[in-house]
Amino acid sequence: MSQEANPAPRSLAEALRARDDASLAVLLRSRPDLITPVPTDLTQLATRAGTRASVLRALERLDRFALQTAEALAVAPDPASYGTLLGLMAGDAGDETVAAALPRAVGTLREQALVWGDDDRLRLVRTARELLAPSAQHPSPTGLGPSVQEATSGMSPGRIQEIVTTAGLPSTHDSVSAVAALTALFTDRKKMAALLAGAPGASREVLSRLVWGPPYGQVTADPAAHLRWLLDRGLLLPTGPGTVVLPREVALHLREGRAHREPEPLPPAVEPAAAHRPQVVDATAAGQAYTALATVEELLKDWDEGGPAVLRAGGLSVRDLKRTAVALDVSEPVAAFWVELAYAAGLIASDGEADERYAATPAYDEWLERPPAERWSRLAEAWLAATRTPGLVGGRDAKDRTLSALGPGLDRSAAPEVRHRVLTLLAGLPAGAAPDAESVLTRLRWERPLRGPRQERGDDLRTRLARWTLSEAELLGVTGRGALSAHGRALLGAPAPVPADADEPGEGAGPGAKLPVHHHRPPADLAPLSPAEQAVATAAAARLVAPLLPEPLDHVLLQADLTAVAPGPLRRPLADTLDVLADVESKGGATVYRFTPASVRRALDAGRTAGDLHAFLAEHSRTPVPQPLAYLIDDVARKHGHLRVGAASAYVRCDDDTLLNEILADKRAAALRLRRLAPTVLAAQADPATLLEGLRAMGHAPAAESAEGDVLITRAHAHRTPPRTAPEPVPEGPPPPDPTLLAAAIRAIRAGDLAATAPRKPAGTSPGGGELPRTSSAETLATMQAAVLTGDSLWIGYVNAEGTASQRVIAPIRVEGGFVTAYDHTADEVRTYPLHRITGVAELAGD
Repeated sequence: MSQEANPAPRSLAEALRARDDASLAVLLRSRPDLITPVPTDLTQLATRAGTRASVLRALERLDRFALQTAEALAVAPDPASYGTLLGLMAGDAGDETVAAALPRAVGTLREQALVWGDDDRLRLVRTARELLAPSAQHPSPTGLGPSVQEATSGMSPGRIQEIVTTAGLPSTHDSVSAVAALTALFTDRKKMAALLAGAPGASREVLSRLVWGPPYGQVTADPAAHLRWLLDRGLLLPTGPGTVVLPREVALHLREGRAHREPEPLPPAVEPAAAHRPQVVDATAAGQAYTALATVEELLKDWDEGGPAVLRAGGLSVRDLKRTAVALDVSEPVAAFWVELAYAAGLIASDGEADERYAATPAYDEWLERPPAERWSRLAEAWLAATRTPGLVGGRDAKDRTLSALGPGLDRSAAPEVRHRVLTLLAGLPAGAAPDAESVLTRLRWERPLRGPRQERGDDLRTRLARWTLSEAELLGVTGRGALSAHGRALLGAPAPVPADADEPGEGAGPGAKLPVHHHRPPADLAPLSPAEQAVATAAAARLVAPLLPEPLDHVLLQADLTAVAPGPLRRPLADTLDVLADVESKGGATVYRFTPASVRRALDAGRTAGDLHAFLAEHSRTPVPQPLAYLIDDVARKHGHLRVGAASAYVRCDDDTLLNEILADKRAAALRLRRLAPTVLAAQADPATLLEGLRAMGHAPAAESAEGDVLITRAHAHRTPPRTAPEPVPEGPPPPDPTLLAAAIRAIRAGDLAATAPRKPAGTSPGGGELPRTSSAETLATMQAAVLTGDSLWIGYVNAEGTASQRVIAPIRVEGGFVTAYDHTADEVRTYPLHRITGVAELAGD
């Protein structure tokens, strides 16, 4: 099509107006802040796309090469041709890799409305140029300084003429032409080479120190001869007292035309550090997944009767986190991860009582009843989407307050995106390949090249999130031995990997040829899933991990040393009873339980009889019940309840008065302040619970009794919070619009733009220079009725009931009863308007 038919856009709004709906959808999907709220027309969309906050957000999401391209445009002439940009990126010698990658980078900048214009007139949006262009306060990432024209803007005309003459150029009549001549000299490669050939060696050394930035240096009032040589020829220009700068054109000549020392057109590959058989990876990950389930269950069991108190500012105290870590036999950071994971999955919450404590939620009981694979998949799905970041626990917030587990200030909106991206990079490796962690971090820094010293030190937030993701994925069983498991892939919605020894498609590779990492399915194809898609992926992950999880056992192995060995996970009824009857001595592949007098008494207090315990052990042991264990149960049962404690304030009752005499004579009973009321009854000035504990500490086995004299059965009281929902992730800015919202927003913007830009015929009554058309009531009615017959569209001015005026383009359908019913192009729907609120009407101009 000819240029006359498609004139070059004169503004970003015109460039957006020339886009089709698919291109606008790409823009709005990548920059969702532009439709929050939906702009009225494309001019407003362009204005919003050029605001500082929106441009900053867009620049932060560019990959390194696209950002380098934008930085090169910021130091190029405005507008710049594609050839000029290519020269800045590839240099005078050219670079085939850069030349091949540059169209994609320019296309990305165009898609995101950071660059507009045809290839012969590329323009970086003004705000982006201001952010990326070099200045004394904000040096350019390219290391380039100001241009000759910018650096000489405050220089006297006489001094400029002196520089031009010394550089070997003819003098001019004005400063503008002098600066232009100097710029032309510095951009002419042959003339510049000849000029620098005569430079002293010390002068060239100064230029080499400044060429890659920073371009600023210090000089004294009486500079040395080699500096004076540079200053006299404009190769260094003064910017202030004692400060000089290397002009951009000079630096580009010394750099052989390159804006960047090292352009990075290709993303660095994620390198495998080790390779394992996929079956080993899946089995290892499944074993860790089972450990994750056991750890969360143990945490919640410990908090079953009410967990730690909630701090006044929210969260767990440092002491409670340490106690939790000791109970789980893990480090404090790992304990914080498990606590936060249970919270993210909605399994724990604060109970909301006056004495607020953390406890299990009703959802925990429902979770326990599900198959192990479904329980794991729920934890994994919650972890993948959570914005809460356990790795921050123990750090400091902006107000120098300690960040506590379950407390405020742990949400980081970038966490889900980084987790998904790290796992996606792992999915791009061959099955069973564990990545080199540093190569993963290098890749992430290329994809989001945040600027500043924190990234250079490797402690920026995204880098820390990536490190935490790698360790947390291993803890949770998403990865095994560092490699992504099959159920981890399914959780992402990724297809099954290509075997590492498969032939490369289309290349005719022989059997056994290794498939290069970069030829696998591009990880960037794995976009985050919608909620419905994620539910399907989570179910698929559960199906894959289910056969790998160990089957619960219904037996233990009793040993003569009063221990029982569980060679694997136990079924829930067996595990619950054994937790009451014995104490856990050690964990691992097999759990060791130890029977003690206290643990047997605990079972008897819970309502079990000696016969019940003997029958239980005989039923669930693959070995005969050892005699020492049988004797222990019988001995504790014989003594159990011999002493009875009830509420008087408290009393002790026993038929054996000799035993009561022993208790009274025991010095350890002094704190209970006992006195005899009758030969078989002692009274205590302590509550029954304290009395029970005191007598048990003395080696007795008392039992509590009710007012009727019956033995009280003590069972664990499961404390639950009211129903609680899992915490919602905190999004990073506006969420990407769904297809329905996106289509509706584009229709509204197009309709509003039609109303704002449609050509109009002059109204019958002079508009008087105002925005709204002005016509008489009779003329408005007549024009409307005519439009109904002809089907033409009209431009109207309309004032609503609140007094807000607007312009609209309508196609009248009928006029009756003082109202006009019309299709409103601005609102993209049929509406009815009172005629008395229409200020005027004008016909749209013909094509």
